[in-house]
Amino acid sequence: MKKTIASILIRILASTWCITLRGKLPAQPAVIAFWHGGMLPVWKYFSRFKPVGVTSQSKDGDILAALLESWNYTVLRGSSSKGGSEVLQQMVEHAQQHYVLVTPDGPRGPALQFKPGAVVCAQRAGVALCVVRVECNRAKHLHKSWDNFMIPLPFAEVIITVQQVLTIPTTATREDVDEILVQLSESTGTPLTLQ
Repeated sequence: MKKTIASILIRILASTWCITLRGKLPAQPAVIAFWHGGMLPVWKYFSRFKPVGVTSQSKDGDILAALLESWNYTVLRGSSSKGGSEVLQQMVEHAQQHYVLVTPDGPRGPALQFKPGAVVCAQRAGVALCVVRVECNRAKHLHKSWDNFMIPLPFAEVIITVQQVLTIPTTATREDVDEILVQLSESTGTPLTLQ
């Protein structure tokens, strides 16, 4: 019941946001990565593509899964800490046909540090990895949350910027992937509030 109510309230709030995309998305299929703290408007924007979303098996993941299903997502449940190998295989299969959306620092952080899932998925599926950034002119930040979670306020203007689109070579070694993770963590920045 609680997750249904939360899902409805977020959908009502999200319906008021003005979301603009800057940059060019790769054609489907692809893996779309974005920080956990700015995820709500990204989930909302990509709902038009009937994509695949990955959520944790936690109680918060239950709420997010209900929301994503209401936005016509196919939802995969799992994370690096629970169900990781199984969900990664499902991600790879879906990423060969659809947009697969992932928060690479979720579900519990550390914030703004890429975990391997999105990169490995894109590599194994042979598709592009697209990293997007979120900015918002009016938002509430939950400063006590591990990711400084951002909730755009009613009628907020949100900009989603395509920051990087890269292809991970199939020949990349584990060391290569580790280096890519460090570079992505350093270069993709934080969710911002527009001034």
